[in-house]
Amino acid sequence: MNKGMALILISALFFCCFSQAASNSAAPVFSLAWSEWPGWSVFGVAHEIGLIDGASGKMGPVEKQYNVDIELKEMEYDPCIAAYGAGQVDAACLTNMDTLPCCGGRSSVAILPNDTSNGGDMCITIGINRVEDLKGKTVYGLEKSVSQYLFSRYLEMKNIPENDVKWVNMDPGAAALAMQQGNKQYEAIVVWNPFCLQTLNTRKDAKVLFDSSAIPGEIVDMVVVAKDSLAREGGDNFGLAVVDTYFKVMQRLEDPKTAYQTLVMIGEKFSNLDLEQMKKVRQGTKYITTAEEALNFFRSHEFTRTMVKVIDFCVSHQVIEKAPVWGGGDYRYLDDTDMIFDHTFVRRIAEAGKSGKAKP
Repeated sequence: MNKGMALILISALFFCCFSQAASNSAAPVFSLAWSEWPGWSVFGVAHEIGLIDGASGKMGPVEKQYNVDIELKEMEYDPCIAAYGAGQVDAACLTNMDTLPCCGGRSSVAILPNDTSNGGDMCITIGINRVEDLKGKTVYGLEKSVSQYLFSRYLEMKNIPENDVKWVNMDPGAAALAMQQGNKQYEAIVVWNPFCLQTLNTRKDAKVLFDSSAIPGEIVDMVVVAKDSLAREGGDNFGLAVVDTYFKVMQRLEDPKTAYQTLVMIGEKFSNLDLEQMKKVRQGTKYITTAEEALNFFRSHEFTRTMVKVIDFCVSHQVIEKAPVWGGGDYRYLDDTDMIFDHTFVRRIAEAGKSGKAKP
């Protein structure tokens, strides 16, 4: 190879590298906070398998497709809520209930329902075999959370006044550990996985008195984005990239060839649970596995009725001062709305899947 040809090749390589670096640096950066839960650990898996690169300034193929740089921020759940509410991140993985206090000060758009709890939240008891026997007892769990919501809804369904049972606020990990260690004071707790599995595996005399399968579709795990973040340059592409990433991992989870491997990887992100434990976790987690399913979920009358129940609970239990203005549809056409359940991102990904072409 002569010197002239070598110089041309070196120049071409430099130009390609420079162009790629310039493209990455020009891509707008959006942050997504997530915490350990089967439907949210999916984003940690997406980073591990290279669909996205969660580090700021680096981009995986999905990010390049939509020309956005997604910065993943893994946190404990309470700090995740706080970071989103304080405007420290653009988006967060939150439940439908926990989004409501945030949206009062930050107009929010739910772009994706990841899953619903279908047994992953439980009331676990020692020596209490009927819900009626809870009367006069003390139940420990996180106040003003989905745990207390499950507890309240179940008592309502059984026509038991909530005041007949004493609810004491306690961190779920601490409540579960107290029961696991045999503290006789802790006869009843309401916690979520992995605390449920840990307690049931440790205390062979523990009983699941009831769980979230009694209220299917009411505890919804979602991805929520601030409306002002979506309004920034690249905001819509960020939403599409997040939704597309989630369903690409779901494809692996549903494919028999990659299902167990993917479930193990989610387990590694979700409290280091092994395959057998994750099989149990999945039984209590109803994944929303396709964009079409997500679209139908947000559009359903059942979801509308659920949100009315959740908002009523939040107001009556002083989680929020008053009901937010909320609705469903295209966030761009819903002004003066605190909480929006947007159909457009999952619909566009569903359409892209049918046509074979993504539409940023």
